[in-house]
Amino acid sequence: MKSPHAYYLLLFALLTGCISKTDPSAQNKTINIVPVPQEMEMLQGCFTLSNKTAFIDESNFDEMLPITEDFKNQITLSTGFTLEKTSDSKNTITLKAPKNELPPEAYILTVIPENIVIEASGRAGLFYGLQSLKQLFPAEIFSSELVSDIAWEIPALKIKDFPRFSYRGLHLDVGRHFTPADSVKKFIDLMAQYKYNTFHWHLTEDQGWRIEIKKYPKLTEIGAWRNETLIGHYSDKPHQFDGKKYGGFYTQEEVKEIVAYAHKKCITIIPEIEMPGHSLAALAAYPELGCTDEQYEVATKWGVFNEVYCPNEKTFQFLQDVLDEVIPLFPGKYIHIGGDECPKKQWKESALCQNIMKKEGLKDEHELQSWFIRRIEKYINGKSKQIIGWDEILEGGLAPGATVMSWRGMDGGIAAAKQGHDVIMTPTSHCYFDYYQTEPNKEPLAIGGLTNLKKVYEFEPVPKELNQEQAKYIIGAQGNLWTEYMPTFAQVLYMAYPRALALAEVNWSQPNRKDWISFNKRLLYQKQVFKQENIAIGRLDSKISIHTISDKNTGDLLAVLDCDIPGIEVRYTTHGDKAANNSPLYHHPFIIQHDIILNAGAFSPEGDQINRLKKNIFLHEACGITAELTFPYSDKYPANGAISLCDGLKGGDDYADGYWQGFNGVDLEARIEFPVKKEISKVEIGFFQKEASWIFLPQKIEIWGEFGLGRTQKLAELINEIPNNQSGSFKKDFILNFDPTEVKGIIVKAIAQKKCPDWHPGAGFDAWLFCDEIIVR
Repeated sequence: MKSPHAYYLLLFALLTGCISKTDPSAQNKTINIVPVPQEMEMLQGCFTLSNKTAFIDESNFDEMLPITEDFKNQITLSTGFTLEKTSDSKNTITLKAPKNELPPEAYILTVIPENIVIEASGRAGLFYGLQSLKQLFPAEIFSSELVSDIAWEIPALKIKDFPRFSYRGLHLDVGRHFTPADSVKKFIDLMAQYKYNTFHWHLTEDQGWRIEIKKYPKLTEIGAWRNETLIGHYSDKPHQFDGKKYGGFYTQEEVKEIVAYAHKKCITIIPEIEMPGHSLAALAAYPELGCTDEQYEVATKWGVFNEVYCPNEKTFQFLQDVLDEVIPLFPGKYIHIGGDECPKKQWKESALCQNIMKKEGLKDEHELQSWFIRRIEKYINGKSKQIIGWDEILEGGLAPGATVMSWRGMDGGIAAAKQGHDVIMTPTSHCYFDYYQTEPNKEPLAIGGLTNLKKVYEFEPVPKELNQEQAKYIIGAQGNLWTEYMPTFAQVLYMAYPRALALAEVNWSQPNRKDWISFNKRLLYQKQVFKQENIAIGRLDSKISIHTISDKNTGDLLAVLDCDIPGIEVRYTTHGDKAANNSPLYHHPFIIQHDIILNAGAFSPEGDQINRLKKNIFLHEACGITAELTFPYSDKYPANGAISLCDGLKGGDDYADGYWQGFNGVDLEARIEFPVKKEISKVEIGFFQKEASWIFLPQKIEIWGEFGLGRTQKLAELINEIPNNQSGSFKKDFILNFDPTEVKGIIVKAIAQKKCPDWHPGAGFDAWLFCDEIIVR
């Protein structure tokens, strides 16, 4: 088999013969389809679209007319060609059913100089074949205005294509910020363009109820509107508000129209009605559904709130009535019931809840939530629907037929798949598109975190912990757009793309078809597509990153530089001066012989600097040693993996910059064994605090020496005196000095704030501990 690089060079050579010298579109010199097809064979010659080209549908599938009309209308807008069939039509685009049955959503696209044929066994396959066909033309084919002086030529080829996963989803939260109906349709257009087939519509939240329920008019009269909205980030203190009433909702007629529109685009919509938490907007409208006698208000800021549905008969009747109106609007098989981030404080304080637990034999409030979910599931199943919930529905026992969306890492999905439940993988580490996509100082305000394009592209939804039979329960992956910090639809699209393109390829293409270099080349074309559609998308950022490795033969610490975008030169210095276009060119890892200040720059072929990195590297006694952890770090914040705590690299001012390692709900206990005995007298450890993001400094740090034969001795101890409610975002280096001591190894213990404290909005939930480096001198 040829290498991917050789393969694309071959394509380039074949395609350049099809490009007219008058063609101004320089992007059509490779096959630019996203997601990349499963099989592709280049043929001889080119097909030319012209005013004599005819469009013929011989498939006889139901509901094809909206699909074919959409395609022809787009062609007419950009080219002026009407694609009308005539008796002497010889240059044709034909849709047809194949002689042999193809898998669902699969298609075969054949282009020869005389005609184009798309074959599929259903309307979805033909629809996806048309999406691929459009991407073979110059990007101007997506223009809403007539484009002249374009050679509408495409190369002859044959594509056999089908999806890897049956569920390929994007999620949109319209509760925090409302998205008007026309914009929702545009969101669906773009999903369909890249072969997504499921739209998860998050319709209810603490900050707004967005769907008309005729039996409960106060849900939209009161629950759809908040008095004002938080300005700036939630972590900014004191909180500031804009003082403007905000809201909106969809009528049931609008919902029906959007559902029908999505169906035309081969997309199923899954509605989400949150329960039992994230329900403050509903409680503001109908306070009798809560566990207290207080008057509730629609939330004006973000976060997790203690106010949740009380599991009384009024609540269940209300939810059943709501579902009775929601279910007929959505013909798909799923109803999403949320189930995430439900604080148990009010349930613990409620006599009614405690009586239910006693009566039903439930040992704790987690089992009470499971009982709540199972009761709702039974009702939904009675309506011939299935439930989906976030992975918290695993707590206390999983409802029998539930599908799990695993968002808090992969563990929930692994557990559900091993129990025989369908799983949609959507971990925050790779699939949360509300996180920053490049360095925060270059981006609009976002919730935090950092999920760059490459990280999304490298996502593998099927965990290695599952065997072949268990892996069948992973039905796909989903990207999530939570809109706390996306006040406009333009910003939603900016945050979604190009990351949604990467996830589209994760979901559709087989792993062996994915190639980061090829993907970046195809992105250049896709960027032009978005330009034709007047959509601003996230920057294709050539981020420079650094990590270190230990040379297995010599024990030397090696610095490794990387740039996200292939083909970009990286130049560097190690003495503090800024890198310039005449600085040493990075070719391979280099040895760190002492503490250095690394400056690196990414340079375009023209010699312009397009990104830079400055990083101190500390060479200390533990550098290059893999610390043995008693409690594992979170896969959401792995930093540089096993070597991170002793890699010589400290974290920056953002805990998600890739250099901070996160531990969730556990202490840090790291054992560092030296290759030979060392005399040491100082340990310095960096930690992070951002209480608004549930991150706290440790309560206490201990350093223990190891002397062999199981002998240990405490060398130093430090009590943290910084209060856990100190607001803001900051890092703190803790320095522990002790008498010079010869040791075989050390154990570092950082006693964490394992749960968010009672005063915190996340009270009772696991808290975070972030550490960057254990420096030993």
